[in-house]
Amino acid sequence: MTTARTLTPAPAASALPEHVRVAFGVRDAVPRPVVWAGQRAWHCGDVLLRPVSDNVVAAWSATVLENLDVDGVRLARPVRSSDGRWVVAGWAASRHLPGTAEPRHDDVVAASLRLHAATASVLRPRLLDDRDDLLTRSAAAAFGERKLDLDPATGGTLFSELAAHRRTVRLTPQIVHGELFGATLFDRSGVPAVLDLVPFWRPAEWAAAVVVVDAIAWGGAEESLIERWSELTEWPQVLLRALLHRLALHAQHPDATPSSLSGLERVAGMLSRRI
Repeated sequence: MTTARTLTPAPAASALPEHVRVAFGVRDAVPRPVVWAGQRAWHCGDVLLRPVSDNVVAAWSATVLENLDVDGVRLARPVRSSDGRWVVAGWAASRHLPGTAEPRHDDVVAASLRLHAATASVLRPRLLDDRDDLLTRSAAAAFGERKLDLDPATGGTLFSELAAHRRTVRLTPQIVHGELFGATLFDRSGVPAVLDLVPFWRPAEWAAAVVVVDAIAWGGAEESLIERWSELTEWPQVLLRALLHRLALHAQHPDATPSSLSGLERVAGMLSRRI
């Protein structure tokens, strides 16, 4: 089990509602199925159409990305429907950005920091107030804000052992994208692209640490990745919270198994020497 996203050809086309294509002005474009973020999407000319799991989050993300500028990072600009909506019948659209997911882990961390320098002024959206999904619960548990009953065999025991090493951190929470690993695409020149926002109200350093944990656990990154970003404020403690977040997520995930825990155990071994 990983959290990685990618953009690859889908094995076969599935039904793309014609009224959605009409609404986003691509009725005459031939849909080309791809896999994006673990689910099917469709290229229609220079537009990417994708189903969304949360209409409210998708509309909020589009509103932020519409006018956001990030130095050195390309953003997939959202496309409105003909009547001005960001989401039509559970579908959203954005401009297609060329690129592939590559193991450029340091570049993803750098893109995370640049993106979050730009989102630092974004106000906390009310949609975060009552969220109770898997990601939100896991982050709250990682920061000691919520107690979860975690399966010991798939991460709960390791979570409890590591949580005892949490210390107080003094970092400023803001809007961050908490799922950038595998979701950042690179063009032929190596310029990163971000396709959407998965919102958390957490420190920017934590979002960078999540990328590092994911890259080591599931992306083949070496331990030296940790050291290269060690100048970030409260680095050992935000790494710890990033790892706790992934452990809590893993322990609650329906597809988790003891064997799929091995990548996170590897990160835990590296981090135990630093906390």
